[in-house]
Amino acid sequence: MTEFTYAASGVDIDAGERAVTLMKAAVERTNRPEVVGGLGGFAGLFALDTQKYRTPLLASSTDGVGTKIALARQLDRHDTVGIDLVAMVVDDLVACGAEPLFLQDYVACGKVVPERIAAIVTGIAAGCTQAGAALVGGETAEHGDLMEADEYDLAATAVGVVEADAVLGPERVRAGDVVVAMASSGFHSNGYSLVRRVVAAAGLDLSATPAGLDRPLGEELLEPTRIYAQDCLALVEAFGVDGVHAYAHITGGGLAGNTARVLPDGLEAVLDRGTWALPAAVRLMEEHGVPRAESERAFNCGVGMVAAVAPETADAVVARLDAAGVPAWVAGTVGPRTGDTAARLEGTYR
Repeated sequence: MTEFTYAASGVDIDAGERAVTLMKAAVERTNRPEVVGGLGGFAGLFALDTQKYRTPLLASSTDGVGTKIALARQLDRHDTVGIDLVAMVVDDLVACGAEPLFLQDYVACGKVVPERIAAIVTGIAAGCTQAGAALVGGETAEHGDLMEADEYDLAATAVGVVEADAVLGPERVRAGDVVVAMASSGFHSNGYSLVRRVVAAAGLDLSATPAGLDRPLGEELLEPTRIYAQDCLALVEAFGVDGVHAYAHITGGGLAGNTARVLPDGLEAVLDRGTWALPAAVRLMEEHGVPRAESERAFNCGVGMVAAVAPETADAVVARLDAAGVPAWVAGTVGPRTGDTAARLEGTYR
């Protein structure tokens, strides 16, 4: 009789255990005082300090990295996409004013290569450290029948907390508010299906440095997503909800599309392109066939987060962000709606 083993079927339990051993130290460095227990349990435990909050609301967010992973595979560089994963989740959380508390990840792969899985999760841990969130557990699933050996995909869910009377959003935005833009670190984790198609069709060399860039294209495209969570929380701490009214995380849908999500009925945000320069990598995509209107929908075009703030607070908000290493500027204003859209871009990029 033929004997069948799990390993021969494509699932290597020993490799999975070795991956956990390799990533354990990085995960433990994300611990917060509220974490109960350690890595390896069936569930992550987190003790919410009920004395710290008056009326706490839990917030949750789930996301992935998308097809940026295909570039990571192509370049055999796996230590940055985990940061992207965390950013996509926690920067959504902070948009409502929530402090990220903890995160759990899910890694699906064709074959568990311990060193590769450890590199991915070490990146996730690095992102959690930047965000101030504990990585309380996760799952690595080996799907040899569904995925090629070097294929993988990532997802994560994070939980945060915000006081009920401190939730940010459209209800707080007023006519006269100022829109402060925060610079992105690159394409972040959106638009990569389009980016990869342009790269392939134009025959662009990922190891070459195109005109206008100061590093190889592959490095530019794998630059991790900037994590804004702690800087956004610090602004609320400094200026309160009377000074900071809303955040919009600029992801799929572009700057105008995402800014519109935090505006109440009857108001619009007008954003001036002339207040910043279109990134060279976006111009490269446009040079190879992406129309401007499409790039402004698919890419963040240099802005990864915006804040709607009280006008008297705007200069101090910009100064605080700049001091924290997040380039920021006044990009527009909020006023009565004059057209069909809640947010629009006008002018010409510098």
